[in-house]
Amino acid sequence: MEPEQLKVSSQRWMSGALTAFSQGPESYDFAVHHAGVAAEHLLKAYLANLHPALIVEGKDFNSLLHATGHGTRSSIDLSRAKTIGMVEAHARVHTLLRKQMTIDAKTFLPVAVARNGVAHVGIHDVSEVQTVFTTCLQVIDPLLTELQIDPKTYWGSYQQLHDMLIAQRIEAARIELESKLVKARAIFAQRYGHLDPKDREIVLATITRPQPSSIHGEHVEEALCPACGSRGGLVGESHVQPGDDFVSFAPYAFVCSACGLDLDGGGELGDLAEEVSIDMTVSDYYADWEPDEDDYRER
Repeated sequence: MEPEQLKVSSQRWMSGALTAFSQGPESYDFAVHHAGVAAEHLLKAYLANLHPALIVEGKDFNSLLHATGHGTRSSIDLSRAKTIGMVEAHARVHTLLRKQMTIDAKTFLPVAVARNGVAHVGIHDVSEVQTVFTTCLQVIDPLLTELQIDPKTYWGSYQQLHDMLIAQRIEAARIELESKLVKARAIFAQRYGHLDPKDREIVLATITRPQPSSIHGEHVEEALCPACGSRGGLVGESHVQPGDDFVSFAPYAFVCSACGLDLDGGGELGDLAEEVSIDMTVSDYYADWEPDEDDYRER
């Protein structure tokens, strides 16, 4: 549970992952597995740096004793303490570093699937290796900054490979976005190009009517479509950061019913991905919150 130990472990696993990746397809299983472990350990290093209790299973009392400095009172050894999985570790860090951590839960999930596939059954999807591998790099980069780890030291002789993979990922995302925009504009022209401006405005006003949005959790805000200019739905999560007296909205997808444009993830959203405060009070945000059912248990 020591952050320094987790930092060192992460670098060792990533060094092995980069070595395996550079050796080609015959070593991709090692690359995917080791990169996943490296990302998990650095995610936990960030949390443990805040407090070790943030990486243990909250309902396991013996593990909490170790995390809070009372390990001598625990009935289990530290080696048997239960910690959270990599998906939960990412979710917790993403909540704390929404602006820095551009990889959201949906994008990160394939990393866990690939890592577990290799670890438990010895298989992985070869077609997704580069995407999964690069996702790990993108998760790790902001953590190096937060933990004040020198990137040159962490990536070592593989810094150039890291830079190349990131650049390729950015270019691939740009091409995919442009393809989606071109397709959406063509669909819009096919659907509404024959209508005169006034009739088109009436039709669009009907089909792009804003959908109701929830108060707690997933939220929908209206935004102009980057392809056709119609009103679309920007989907994201509403949340309140510790110490804030306002509600923030973090977008993760955009959908336009007029042209069919469907954007997913910060890379495709571009400027739409910017986190903003919304017109909702903190009291309203928590209005529909209900305690966990465990809170109702007799103690």
